[in-house]
Amino acid sequence: MTGNGREDETRVRLLDAAGEIFSCKGYQAATVREITKVAKANLAAIHYHFGSKDRLYQAVLEHAHREACRRFPPDMGLPPGADAKARLYAYVRALLLRLRDKSRHAWLNRLMAREMAEPSPNLSLVVERCLAPSSAVLRDIVAELLGPGAEPVAVARHAQSVVGQCRHFVLDGPVLERLYPDCDPRQGGVEEIARHIVRFSLAAFGCPGARDFVPPILEPVCGDAL
Repeated sequence: MTGNGREDETRVRLLDAAGEIFSCKGYQAATVREITKVAKANLAAIHYHFGSKDRLYQAVLEHAHREACRRFPPDMGLPPGADAKARLYAYVRALLLRLRDKSRHAWLNRLMAREMAEPSPNLSLVVERCLAPSSAVLRDIVAELLGPGAEPVAVARHAQSVVGQCRHFVLDGPVLERLYPDCDPRQGGVEEIARHIVRFSLAAFGCPGARDFVPPILEPVCGDAL
């Protein structure tokens, strides 16, 4: 293995170790000493690869978010020019999959939840680099569905409502199982929940034929059950 290969491997180990520790302990409580211990690296490696704890934290969020979007892109492989309803379905399905991801970057959701509850000094950067681009995609879809003249605040609220439904079905799963023991609202997996959210949202947007919306055919993704 070349020197560059070893350096890249160390960097990845630091990112993975930092993601787990930041998500469990939070930015303030996590220490670079613990991170380097878990990553089997020396303390100087943090400075060499990232410069500081702040920049390591930023790199962790960007790395995990970029990987999640690579695996579950907002368009889910739809062809260019797909209509807004199909794009909304793809976006919802991708978000559901990202929220329930159990891969090696599954700590991203825990870390983001902790960032929302206990904002670190990096919150503005998190929003700008990780959340804003995806939010802009959804707002564009919603604006098209609401039609010309839609007020920005209406677009924002409708977009937030879409995201809120996705988060509810995934993150509140243990509660839903107990509230509806004989009829888990999540039955049918990601495909069925995505269809429900889109139909519900289209009706709220005032789109004709909302209840009859038929999802586009998208590539299957491993782990489509909620």
